[in-house]
Amino acid sequence: MRIFSAPRSSSPSSFFDSRPRTPRISIVIPTRNEARNLEVILTTLPPVHEVIIVDGHSVDGTLDTAHRVLPSAITLTQTRRGKGNALSCGFERATGDIIVMFDADGSADAREIPRFVDSLTAGADFAKGSRFRAGGGSEDITRLRTAGNAVLSGIANILLRARFTDLCYGYNAFWRDILPILDLPAAGEPAPHLMNWGDGFEIETLLNCRVARAGIVVEEVPSIELNRIHGVSNLNAVSDGLRVLRTILVETRRRYQPPAVIAEVEPGSALAA
Repeated sequence: MRIFSAPRSSSPSSFFDSRPRTPRISIVIPTRNEARNLEVILTTLPPVHEVIIVDGHSVDGTLDTAHRVLPSAITLTQTRRGKGNALSCGFERATGDIIVMFDADGSADAREIPRFVDSLTAGADFAKGSRFRAGGGSEDITRLRTAGNAVLSGIANILLRARFTDLCYGYNAFWRDILPILDLPAAGEPAPHLMNWGDGFEIETLLNCRVARAGIVVEEVPSIELNRIHGVSNLNAVSDGLRVLRTILVETRRRYQPPAVIAEVEPGSALAA
């Protein structure tokens, strides 16, 4: 593990000093047609303050499965489209002190959650999973994706003056009190055919760019990415790599001119994934 962002003395708000020693944990799980995977992953989660499942208009009984397997879970339907919007909806609903981002496909290992929490209670503001730190790894990543991740991490490090080892990984945890400085798109009223900047898969890179710029303490946590349990990944090494590159460039410029990108999305289009 390595703290690679600004030291604690430069944290932008004094409320960082009043965090509880025994924090309440909220796990936020974005889902879309993941009923078969929820059957498995929900049984692996540790006892926490709350589990929030945000559904992206599934048609396979995802929410019914969630209610059956984990009756205590809080379930929501996201307001727009995309993984980023699902996460934002979950973040707004969360009441815990720490929020854990947890994928529904089985790639995240619930046994690692204490490792992320320990990093945060030891002084980090944002705990970022890394498959390329000692102790990390992946059962799923290809050579092409590994090379692409290295290139994109290098570009982000130069432009943001960071030291990421794994930019393109979405297993993260953070103190809920940093949400205001992340400035994510609000969940808002239901508008299922709209996407704002940050509503799509760019959310993970966007978060990493914003925490790197925010002057908070970011610590990389070794993590092992597991294989998806059921179904096929929607990731495409080329198109998603270009999306990550665009996110880095937009977020680097954002300090000078915040983007206001709102796109109408037709059902079934690539952006609607």
